[in-house]
Amino acid sequence: MEKTMQVEGMTCASCSQTVEKVVGQLEGVNQATVNLATEKLSIDFDEKEVALKDIASAVSNAGYTLKMPHYEQIFDISGMTCASCAQTVEKTVNELPDVEQATVNLATEKLTVTYAEDKMNEAAVVLAIKAAGYEATLVTVTSKKEEAKVKKQQQIARIWQRFFYSALFTVPLLYVSMGHMMGLPLPAIIDPMMRPLTFSILQLILTLPVMLLGWPFFHVGFKVLVKRHPNMDSLVALGTSAAFIYSLGATVAVGLGESHYAMDLYYESAAVILTLITLGKYLEARSKGKTSEAIEKLMGLQPKTATVLKNGKEEQVPIESVSVGDSIVVKPGEKLPVDGVVTEGKTSIDESMLTGESIPVEKIVGDTVIGASMNKNGTIYYEATKVGEDTALAQIIKLVEDAQGSKAPIAKLADIISGYFVPIVMVISLLSGLSWFIAGETGLFGLTIAISVLVIACPCALGLATPTSIMVGTGKGAENGVLIKGGVALETTHKLDTIVFDKTGTITEGKPVVTDIVTVDDVDETDLLQLTASSEKGSEHPLGEAIVRAAEEKALPFLLVEQFEAVPGRGIDVRVNGQHVLAGNKKLMLERQLPLHLLEAASDRLAGEGKTPMYVAIDGELAGIIAVADTIKDTSVEAVRKLRQMGIEVAMITGDNHRTAEAIAKSVGIDRVLSDVLPEDKANEVKKLQSKGNKVGMVGDGINDAPALAQSDIGMAIGSGTDVAIESADIVLMRSDLMQVPIAIELSHATIRNIKQNLFWAFAYNVICIPVAMGLLYLFGGPLLNPMLAGAAMSFSSVSVLVNALRLKRFKPSQSIV
Repeated sequence: MEKTMQVEGMTCASCSQTVEKVVGQLEGVNQATVNLATEKLSIDFDEKEVALKDIASAVSNAGYTLKMPHYEQIFDISGMTCASCAQTVEKTVNELPDVEQATVNLATEKLTVTYAEDKMNEAAVVLAIKAAGYEATLVTVTSKKEEAKVKKQQQIARIWQRFFYSALFTVPLLYVSMGHMMGLPLPAIIDPMMRPLTFSILQLILTLPVMLLGWPFFHVGFKVLVKRHPNMDSLVALGTSAAFIYSLGATVAVGLGESHYAMDLYYESAAVILTLITLGKYLEARSKGKTSEAIEKLMGLQPKTATVLKNGKEEQVPIESVSVGDSIVVKPGEKLPVDGVVTEGKTSIDESMLTGESIPVEKIVGDTVIGASMNKNGTIYYEATKVGEDTALAQIIKLVEDAQGSKAPIAKLADIISGYFVPIVMVISLLSGLSWFIAGETGLFGLTIAISVLVIACPCALGLATPTSIMVGTGKGAENGVLIKGGVALETTHKLDTIVFDKTGTITEGKPVVTDIVTVDDVDETDLLQLTASSEKGSEHPLGEAIVRAAEEKALPFLLVEQFEAVPGRGIDVRVNGQHVLAGNKKLMLERQLPLHLLEAASDRLAGEGKTPMYVAIDGELAGIIAVADTIKDTSVEAVRKLRQMGIEVAMITGDNHRTAEAIAKSVGIDRVLSDVLPEDKANEVKKLQSKGNKVGMVGDGINDAPALAQSDIGMAIGSGTDVAIESADIVLMRSDLMQVPIAIELSHATIRNIKQNLFWAFAYNVICIPVAMGLLYLFGGPLLNPMLAGAAMSFSSVSVLVNALRLKRFKPSQSIV
């Protein structure tokens, strides 16, 4: 079982490493991955060996909180008259599977249903209540996404309040403690020379509220320190506590008559560090929110209500109440609530928000429609086929969310370092302070060094470097119609040096048409087309469908098919109207030992023109050729040109004969052609390329492309293709447009470059700043780093990484889509 859950209390990469480690060590857990940017734990586990409560307990023992799944629905109940009715409804719903608790409020006539798992089934609840003699209508649903969004906004607001009130006390504290050093006037009552005790106590009074407001740092920091999993909060808690306790001792000393200690107070350092780091946390939280704006945009596409036809009347209901099979009415200018099939009416629909196709698509009876798309000019009725989490939009949102929560291989180095970082920093801090003390400096000097080292070290930047870039990169991909399924796919894509395109439906439109009919001797063209089309009626091959369409356009009646056999990679063997018909490629004819010399020249000519010749034999005699051609997509030539500009080798793979394949490839600018390839051999051809050391990307759209998509280093499925192909792919191209292939590669390059920049600056920051905090510059006559500046620098490092990741939002493909 796979689950993704929220983890509370994490503040840095060390935290995420700890959670991964403690969960990963549990018996029955196959894999545990934590994304610091989203604060989520993705876990693959065997529920027979380990329960969710055990996982939650392990996370709690490590010092963090795992938010257990909790889902809720509210229903309006009609027909209740007394407390007995309410008890009946409660009892009925509580007996349903997956329901954790059902509670009825008789006064408001509302039922609240709580689920432990994300298996909400309002239809089952409604039916159960109806069977009990009452009526239920879903009025609202508290989705986990909306709930998480609200909580995140509340959390950001709380952090801002902490910063605001901290700053309110820290600013006057700074003036009191340091103003006199810069010549600023101080009232005589708090002058350190005249009233050292008052001066000290005022600073203590101003610092205490800031320490209390910074309680989360101390609560988490010391909690995980006791559990031997120190994190960034531990460093901050130790540093500021040391400064505060030392200053408190100095204040007591001043009170006992040692007035010179009034000049050795560190209250302002503790307060400023906490205030600046809280500001950093606020900016960090705001920036994190911006990394997932793509998801918010997608979620905002879906309408909140639907107009459903019930008993001949139009009724507006919440979108959560729509069930499969409902008849939905959509008028001009309205959004479609769910996926379905048109049953009445005609219109054009703008699907650009999902597919990127700017031209509205004509829809008639029998056509499929996508939820969240915009109805342009006609009223239609359609039957709902996919609702809730099954709609195309919901699947896209889930795919992008999963991708944003994944890790790229490049993150491993940062993960390893983060796991050891905090304990090492604590040791360095202690040794640095002691070394200066042993070298003859004062204890106060050593303490300053130790605090600076603790505060300036920042594992946050390391932990955020990769996931934030992946979140923005995958979100940007979704905006461009490129759905990247994870961090591994995103990283691997930039390494591709070879792209293999399937021909039919990928380079070409996938809707071939009959162009030529060549017959032998006295065979009539119309008769040949009629017989072949009748034979192909049971075939699903694109060429066969083209022949059937050609017969339908000429209004030819179809003959009775008595026996049908598909010969994979060859053609068909059919008995129709008492005649034995073979229709297929050259291989089929040769295997059945039929001479081809009468039509070989014609076949070569047609193939040279980029057409696919299909041989037809009747009762063991060659009867003719029906040539079919597939039109090349408008953007195929431009996409190939762009890929070659990028230094990527482009190949085409097809089951067509070599001459036809060469003609198509030449017309789009492809030099390398893999022709006469059977569907089951496509994966082997990809494997051959990989064996030469190539990093291969495969682009296809059909069921027969699925093995090759899975075999390739990166499989890219055309979004208009089959579900199997899309499932097998690493990247889904929502438009039937090959220009999205170079866009995906460019985006991968931009994202990996951004991650490398983040990692460089995160590492460089620590490599440079920690020695400075240890007093390296001071050793050679330079300045000593003030702990307050260390706190500011630490906050800046995390924010700078996030800001750099957000630069990816400006990504634009170098070549606009034609």
